[in-house]
This record gives sequence, C-alpha cells and structure tokens, in this order.
Amino acid sequence: MRSRPAIACAVLLAGTLVTLSGTTAHADTTRYEAEGSSASCGGSIENEWPGYSGSGFCDTENERGAHVRFDVDAPASGTATLTLRFANGTSSARPADVLVNGSRAASVSFEGTGAWDRWATKTLTVQLSAGANTIRFDSTGSQGMPNVDHLDVEVSGGGDDGGGDDGGGGDDGNPPTASALYVAPGGSAGADGTESDPTTLTSAIDRIESGGTIYMRGGTYSFSETVTIPLGDDGTAGDRTELSAYPGETPVLDFSAQSEDSSNRGLALDASYWHVNGIVVEHAGDNGIFVSGSHNVVERTVTRFNRDTGLQLSRRLSSTPESDWPSHNLILSAESHDNADSDGEDADGFAAKLTSGPGNVFRYAVAHNNIDDGWDLYTKSETGPIGAVTVEDSLAYENGVLSDGSQAGNGDRNGFKLGGENIGVDHVITGNIAYDNGKHGFTYNRNTGSMAVSDNVSIGNEERNFNFDGGSSVFRNNTSCDSGSNDRIIGSADGSNQFWSGSNGSRCSSYDGGLDWSYASDGTLVVTFGGRRVTP
Repeated sequence: MRSRPAIACAVLLAGTLVTLSGTTAHADTTRYEAEGSSASCGGSIENEWPGYSGSGFCDTENERGAHVRFDVDAPASGTATLTLRFANGTSSARPADVLVNGSRAASVSFEGTGAWDRWATKTLTVQLSAGANTIRFDSTGSQGMPNVDHLDVEVSGGGDDGGGDDGGGGDDGNPPTASALYVAPGGSAGADGTESDPTTLTSAIDRIESGGTIYMRGGTYSFSETVTIPLGDDGTAGDRTELSAYPGETPVLDFSAQSEDSSNRGLALDASYWHVNGIVVEHAGDNGIFVSGSHNVVERTVTRFNRDTGLQLSRRLSSTPESDWPSHNLILSAESHDNADSDGEDADGFAAKLTSGPGNVFRYAVAHNNIDDGWDLYTKSETGPIGAVTVEDSLAYENGVLSDGSQAGNGDRNGFKLGGENIGVDHVITGNIAYDNGKHGFTYNRNTGSMAVSDNVSIGNEERNFNFDGGSSVFRNNTSCDSGSNDRIIGSADGSNQFWSGSNGSRCSSYDGGLDWSYASDGTLVVTFGGRRVTP
C-alpha cells in the first residue's frame, strides 16, 4: 500500500451564468451558427445534408486537430451550458476536446447518428470569463469532427464567485444575501429563517422559492429520515435554487440514526436546477447523496461512511420513464470516501448507473477507500443502456480497502468501472488518474461501446491498469506504470499510448514517489507524486 494523501478541498469556479451576445434562440439562450461571423470552421461550410438551421453547417477536415471555433462575449464570469448540434453519419464515435480560451475544459464524444441528415445534440458545462471568450472543439481522432450545425449557450444561475478556502464549507468571498433563508443545528421549524433566527433544513426546503438560497451554518445536523428536495421544486436555467454552506463554515448532515436499508438515503435531490455546495453527508443507511433530478450542480460535497454509494445518479422510482432519468448534472470538486455496505459489494464512491440519462459530468472529483469501486457506470439488460457519462480530470485511489485498512472479499475494487452486461455506451474518460486500486485501474466491465479513453494515467493497480477485453473504444495518450499484469486493450490504440507489457515506458518517471492531492484556488484538482505536480 502506498502512502496516503493529505485531504484538502477548495471551491471550484461556478459563477452565475451570463447572457451572451448573438441571436437569441429562446429565453436565456444564445445561438451561434457554425457558418456565422462569430464562428470559424476548420474545413468548409456545406449545405448538402438537410435539417440544419441557418444557411449551412461546418464540415471539418477528416483529421486529428480538425476544429470548429465560436467567439462569445460574456459581460461577467460564470458557468455556461453548451449544446452543440451535430450529425455523424458513421458508426464510430468522434471524440473531441473542448478548449475554452485556449485551455482544455472538457472532452466529449460525438456518437454516430445513423445518417448525415440525422441531427443530434451534445450538452456540457464550462466556465467563461468576463469579456471575450473562445470556445473551440478540437478533434482528437483521425476522422475529424462531426458536421456541426450550431452552438447554443444557455444561461444558468446559482454559482459562486470562485473564492477558495482550505477545507470544504462555504465560499469565503461570497457574502450571504439578506433575502436568503438560514438554517442552523439548533434552529427551529417555526423560526423566521433569518441569520439571527435560523430555521431547520427541512423547513427551509419547504419554504424556499425558486431561485432562492438556503445557507447552512456549520456544525452537525442529526437526521433519522431522508432529507428530500422534492420533485417539482425546481430552480430555473437562469437562476438555480441554492443549498449552500455558510461562508467559511462546514455543515455536516449526520444520518447515523438510520439503519442500513435501500430506502434510507441521506440527501435526495429529486428536483432540477439546484446548486448544492459545500456540505458533508455521512453515515446514511444507503446513498449519501442521491440525485434523480436534472441540470443540477453538486459542488465541493463530501460523502463519507455511507452504507451504499456516496453519491449516485439514478431514476427516482421504478416507474420513472427513461425520458425523466437524471440528465445533465455536473459533479464538481466532490470527494467520496469510506463508503461501505455490509456485503462489501455495492458501495462505490460515485455512480451514474442503471438508470441515468445523458449529459452527466464528473469533474475534479476524488473517490478513495470505498469498499467497492471508485466510479461505477454499470448497466444491466433489464433497463438497457444509460446515457453517456463524462469523467474528466478526476482521481480514484485505494478503492477496495477502507482508510482503516479493512476490506471485504465481495467488492469489485476497481478505480473506474465503465459498464456492464455487454451493453454499449460511449462514455468519455479523459485526464483521470487511477492509483493503487484493489483490482483494475480502468475496466470496460463488458461495455461494448466506443468510449473515448484519452490522457489517463493508471499506476500500481493490483490486477491490471487498463482492462478492455471488448468494444471499439478509442485510446489516445494513456500511460500505464507498474501494472499487476499486462494491460488488455481491444479497440483503436495508436502509438501515443504507453501501455504496460512487463516494463514501464518513458513517461512513468514522472509518477515516482508518494501520491498527494489538493484543490487549487480556482477549484482545479492538483495531484502530485513525490511533491511534483503532474498533469495526465
């Protein structure tokens, strides 16, 4: 077992979304046509295939690095939801990096749409700066980009100003507003909910108006029943409802009074367009945080010592239609550790599995010392494929063994488990690190789809660093060091990868020494080996 890292957290930038210049498509959304003056196409503007908006679409060159760029102007910094309309008439996914102002902000995989005149959309969330911004989609595969029709930039609220702190809790630089509701461990249900007369969390959730803010004072809140943010109590795309730690303080939701049971979750986020920020959820009888709503941001949370997966995205009820599965949620700078069920085979750090919809993203997240897997994207035949998930710039280490050294023989013990039951889903897995997990670092787990697996590092995992025995995934620039046995790769893998087949490649010298991690002041995940910062 390698040295354990010091635990540290910080705020991720997630400011209020801003309205951008351009042609308005609908309220709080701006549309940028690929053939318009605010866009640049690394190819040609064509009109061969019908169904596009505007006067044409961008057809890029069929090569790595082919791109389409959009210029936007933001009057303030904040978080923007991007929806790109595209067509991919081939059967292979086309992966791409998303660069914002020259820096990689996300990765995305554009799946085949069945024909060039069948258009689809891909949604993701990025940070924009005040003033001029460039948003560029760069192909990372040899086939180039899909045909691109337009980019919609949707306004969304409920972020913070990006000020940092040193250990969870609220944003030090964002003062509470007079109109907010305040809760405290000693609050009462009938209180006014002011800073001087705080109420309870459940009362505040009942009372809060759409777009309002609930501030939780620091301390321990003891619960015996699930705290639910109900279906239908939604914020809006332009103004998310906030549940936030009071600046500089850390509220802990303690569900120790619950027995282990699938109905005994901690915080259940059934609503949509909420921003949950800076809270700790522990000792729930099932999931710590369960998300069944859509378009939520869950930021700087810690889920620990729960008796199922720490933070999970799945449908609310067995009767929930697939169209209402949780979609387009963003998990930012979240930590999940030491979650363990009595059987030792279900409690992961993070999961979007079984019944989750498209567009869910995990970014700058850390899963460690969970009894089962760090990430679980499992699918089963009864419910079919889930929506494609993006996991980027995240870390999974020492899963399968709890922090106290105990373990259970039934756990899968993988860092990133990416599928199940021979069902193909085209996930995007990029910029992640898997370290010292009890089985595989990254495993396809019978996902027969075409995943985009790029810029990942896998080190010292017990069985294999990379285990992909099927599917047609695309592997680029991955690094494998000190694997328990030779990596297994089926798919498209070129010479940019350094997989392990008995010895380390040249890049492994960058990963000598003990692992440590923290969050930078801007919320990005900082990982070091032997005191040296590394970037996969």
